[in-house]
Amino acid sequence: MLCCVVQTQFIVFNRSIKSTMLFTLSVILVALFIIYYWLKNKNSDYWKKRNVVYVEKKNPFGILWKFLTGNRSLAEVYKDIYDTYPGEPYVGVFIGSKPALLIRDPENIQAIFTSDFQSFHSRGIITNPNDVLADNILFMDDIRRWKLVRQKLSPIFTSSRLKNMFYIMEHCAKDFAIFIKENEELQKQPFNLLYTYTTASIGASVFGIDTKTKNSMNSPFHDMAWKSVTPSFKANLRFFVGNTFPSLFKMLKLKIFGDHEDFFVHVVKDVLQMRQTETNKRHDFIDICLDLQKNGIMKDTTTNYELELTDELIAAQAFFFFIAGADTSANTMHYTLLELSNNSNVLNRVLKEIDDVFDSCDNKLTYDHIEKMTYLDKVLNEALRKYPPIGLIQRKCTKDTVLPTGLKVSKNMITITPVFAIHRDEKYYPNPELYNPERFSHENAENLIKYTYLPFGEGNRICIGARYARLQVKAGLAWFLRCFTLEAQTLTPKTFEPSFFSLRATECNYKLIPRSHSNLLFK
Repeated sequence: MLCCVVQTQFIVFNRSIKSTMLFTLSVILVALFIIYYWLKNKNSDYWKKRNVVYVEKKNPFGILWKFLTGNRSLAEVYKDIYDTYPGEPYVGVFIGSKPALLIRDPENIQAIFTSDFQSFHSRGIITNPNDVLADNILFMDDIRRWKLVRQKLSPIFTSSRLKNMFYIMEHCAKDFAIFIKENEELQKQPFNLLYTYTTASIGASVFGIDTKTKNSMNSPFHDMAWKSVTPSFKANLRFFVGNTFPSLFKMLKLKIFGDHEDFFVHVVKDVLQMRQTETNKRHDFIDICLDLQKNGIMKDTTTNYELELTDELIAAQAFFFFIAGADTSANTMHYTLLELSNNSNVLNRVLKEIDDVFDSCDNKLTYDHIEKMTYLDKVLNEALRKYPPIGLIQRKCTKDTVLPTGLKVSKNMITITPVFAIHRDEKYYPNPELYNPERFSHENAENLIKYTYLPFGEGNRICIGARYARLQVKAGLAWFLRCFTLEAQTLTPKTFEPSFFSLRATECNYKLIPRSHSNLLFK
């Protein structure tokens, strides 16, 4: 009898638990549905009220949903929107529940980048003060801090400084050609080879050449640079949370580059300490930072804003070299070589120019010799046009303003300049899918519409290292093409890897063919 009672009570109790669980689950599902519905409809009529053409918001994630579920770059998603609304100066979109503005008109782009820079100085990239690397690099939000740091670092990239630094790049470029020749198996993955070069070259330009290393391509920074910019679920999730839920990003104290902080800050501190006692000038980044540190507190005389150049701040700027330069330069070289393999006439012409320069200088390149490679400049410019390393540029409005075409832009609104889409717009570049270096001949380049060629950005926040990057890429390509040519093929990427900012197609390959000049590498 007792057993029956207990069994009955257990059944009742079990049913009660199931009932409670079902009720709780129902409440959660209803709550989630309400949140989903609220986020989906929040601000959904924002652009309609302002009579702006816009992409309808069909889910709480807005335009980012297409990126998260599409297995392609965000720049391609924006290009689809750009192409859908020809003739419009801008298109309204939604990043999460927040309205954002896709800019199509060069006049508005000029205002955002230059003439109304004070209203659009922020990149709108969320960082936390505890993120030593991300919060101290040149996409920092504080305009006074950004202006002072940029002001002090800009002299690194003057012609005279780059001339002094060029011996480092040339040394790495020659080592790069040797590295390729000695590692035939790696030639099957050319992008990885190029990434090895750009990482090693930047590492040498920052920290100097390690004389104890047989070949400068054996860089300890390769894996760090690769991991810091390679698209991944973790990296995309961080950027997604930062763009969509900035309060949550800050509350959780997320770090964009937290995985690399301890390693890189430690390396910089060790190098700074070691170099304190050196008297020989290396003309690298650390040399310049040591000089700045000796001058004491940095000060902007126009605003009286002061900042101490701590070891951590130097580490952040050094790290910025890698995240801004390693991947973008490798991609630029990659797409240049890919297009050369597709265009034998262009390849033959650039090979002749390179051979003529090398022959004239007895295979000892200098800064002035690289500057003579004017056709290589055109080849690079067209690769940067067709495949801009950064496919979109984001800016956040920092105060209410009005665009030249009359639209009021509210504080905190994100604007997107779709570089990839603009570079493939036939209005500015007839037959845009055609790779044609002559677009950048002297007479043709003069006719380009301002703010429609943006591989390094433009205006006040134009890439500070653009001149360095071009020099590094040209040196690497010059030695590469002096020693190797490319098997003819027809291959262009159909889509790009899922990345918030960059255009990557690392699986596109081309076959390297040694030239007779490669024998000079071991003389």
